[in-house]
Amino acid sequence: MKKMKNRWLSVLCSAVLLVAVFGATTPAQAESALGLHVDAAILIDADSGKILYEENADAPLGIASMSKMMVEYLLFEAIDEGSITWDQEYKVTDYTYKVSQNRKLSNVPLRRDGSYTIKELYEALAIYSANAATIAIAETIGGTEKEFVKLMNEKAKELGLKDYKFVNSTGLNNKDLQGMHPEGSGPEDENVMPAKSVAKLSYALINDYPQVLDTTKIPTKVFREGTSDAINMINWNSMLPGFLYAYEGVDGLKTGTTDFAGHCFTGTAIRDGKRVIAVVMKAVDAKGEGSYKARFDATRSLFDYGFSQFSEVEFVPEGYQFKGEETMKVLKGKEKEVAIQVKEPIKMMVRTSEKDQYTPKLVIDKKKLKDGSLLAPIKKDTVVGHVELVKKDGSEDYGYIDGKNVQSEVVTKEAVEKAGWFSLAMGGIGHFFSGLWDSGTGFVKGLFN
Repeated sequence: MKKMKNRWLSVLCSAVLLVAVFGATTPAQAESALGLHVDAAILIDADSGKILYEENADAPLGIASMSKMMVEYLLFEAIDEGSITWDQEYKVTDYTYKVSQNRKLSNVPLRRDGSYTIKELYEALAIYSANAATIAIAETIGGTEKEFVKLMNEKAKELGLKDYKFVNSTGLNNKDLQGMHPEGSGPEDENVMPAKSVAKLSYALINDYPQVLDTTKIPTKVFREGTSDAINMINWNSMLPGFLYAYEGVDGLKTGTTDFAGHCFTGTAIRDGKRVIAVVMKAVDAKGEGSYKARFDATRSLFDYGFSQFSEVEFVPEGYQFKGEETMKVLKGKEKEVAIQVKEPIKMMVRTSEKDQYTPKLVIDKKKLKDGSLLAPIKKDTVVGHVELVKKDGSEDYGYIDGKNVQSEVVTKEAVEKAGWFSLAMGGIGHFFSGLWDSGTGFVKGLFN
């Protein structure tokens, strides 16, 4: 009996030890290299599109109201094309009226018989993530939300996004649209996209329509100020100056939250002329609980990493010539060779500690050659190849958000005219006699071997 008690005591002690070592519970997400607790994240340089960090960035996930960045893109495009104007009036439909009355969702209430300018609706979308206002813009551009969603998916393809699915304009779960969601999708459907595609969308938005930041940086604004419909719109981006999670340089871009997508954020900040874009998806705290704080904490970590660890480095200056490869042979030219040089400097955002890991590599376009030489006549600045950067240690480089590698063209430094017929003929004769001499000397040597 005493042995039995000792055995059970031993088992109990082992169990207590296991709990102490491994913990009674496991967080929803393991901590990442940057201490993030997210389903996916990515950080890019907003100017070049260089990816500075990523984790699980190719997995399609819910994007919630980050979908509205696509609405903003299509809106600015329509304004530029002149198909709609900022002061154009929108008359409220039954659909947008009913959605706007649901205050559990982010909304500005719209009057059933009211009309609103596109500018008012856009500000409500960009600052307050107003869902009915977003649908109103979609109806204005596409005629119906269903047709506008087609435009969203078409534009996503055009921008080169991957694994996207837009089922509505707002990013809400379809069930929140009171049975009025666009046809072709089910009530439980929601917009989906990988973090990398979200980053690529925001990259296109900021670079093609930078004026979007003039609105996304507004902390608060009164909708319909001076009327009985007035409502104070407080920006959902709590990293803006003066807010709880303020971060120096933040001026956008779009939050997103649904039960399916969790707490998401596409943020952008600029410091000392350097702008970065960060995307976090389904952010949680160390206990696995999602919150607004969790998404802003994760974004802060990405921003800190980008601004403190990275700098732009010029690896190859304009006019650079590779040692030992300063020239290329020329066939049938007045000159036997032509100088080549790098057309434009190569600059790239890299970790400061890794800048010595990159080396430039000259790549000659063999399609431009004949018998290993350039064929005259040759114009100045003729492209003969390119330069690309190679990481010496072979470690991972995330590349660029558009999938391209950083390169610069290699061009001829001057022109080379084609030699005249007499020079070519003399050259041919020279080659002929040179061939005879080589054959003769070879024959004579053979006699004595």
